[in-house]
Amino acid sequence: MAKKDYYSVLGVSRQATPDDMKKSFRKLAMKFHPDKNPGDKAAEDRFKEVNEAYDVLSDPKKKQMYDQFGHAAFQAGGTGAGGPGQGSPFRGFENFQGGSRGFDPRQQGQGNPNENFQDMFSDFFGEFFSGEQTQPGRRGFRQEQRGADLRYTLNITLEEAATGTEKLINFVRQRAGREDNAKLSITVPAGVKAGQRLKLRGEGDSPPGSTRPGDLYVIVNFQDHPLFKRKDNDVLMELPISFIDALLGVHLEVPTLTGKAMLNIPGGTHPGQIFRLKGKGFPDIGGYAPGDMLIKIIVDVPNNVTAEDREALERLRKSSSSTPLVTDFRDKMKRLLQQRG
Repeated sequence: MAKKDYYSVLGVSRQATPDDMKKSFRKLAMKFHPDKNPGDKAAEDRFKEVNEAYDVLSDPKKKQMYDQFGHAAFQAGGTGAGGPGQGSPFRGFENFQGGSRGFDPRQQGQGNPNENFQDMFSDFFGEFFSGEQTQPGRRGFRQEQRGADLRYTLNITLEEAATGTEKLINFVRQRAGREDNAKLSITVPAGVKAGQRLKLRGEGDSPPGSTRPGDLYVIVNFQDHPLFKRKDNDVLMELPISFIDALLGVHLEVPTLTGKAMLNIPGGTHPGQIFRLKGKGFPDIGGYAPGDMLIKIIVDVPNNVTAEDREALERLRKSSSSTPLVTDFRDKMKRLLQQRG
């Protein structure tokens, strides 16, 4: 039976990037993994097929050979382009079997399907599976009983997310058939995002009979903040000012994630106008530039004015010229009414 095109097996085009192929491989490998499809021969064969295709396409040299010569590039005693002899483009590939970590596609269906993929698969998907895993034994492979993974939600403030923090957590887990009241110190890195998971390997359950404890996943959650909100690495804040300050301008001290800063608001500032404090947002875990602080101006209008204030405001209204937005609106309205005749 003719082999399927490796790109078709992964469901990607020939122009797919390495990241695209990796994403597709992970999705398909998880879908067809034997641990999720016990006894399903079709899924087992599909799993091997996906691994074989990814093994070739993820390796630049193998991919180049495959793109140029197809499956013939990896046949022992190769065919085409003069064969594997002297000067052949297949030279050096005579013993290549096309599989991952020694997997031979010509022996599909023989032996344990986990035997050649377990290490690679665990690297990608270990956190999604708990319970039984395969490990080498004296006769082929035996089933390893692995403890269950645990989850813990850790609530922190936005300020702690900005600077990083140490937290002591308390939780209950199973150890040797008993409940264990565990205490662990957690290091939360600066710049952590809501929903991000911190993995503590081996800190999960370890019930009787298990040979390896599960892991503990600490899920970061942000407490509501009275002033700040987060968007990506930027911190957002609404700043109410009086209409007089908006009109005349003002120099104000404002809070930041790590202290305070001075903000100059020029005269004639409009409601909704946004000012940016560069670098006053959250740090980036990847080492890129930190975010900014974005301050949205809210013009606050008093509910009550005294008679003296009203007289002053009336004088201001008579003496001041029309504002730009009002003037623009009046011009548009005038043209609209003229068009209507």
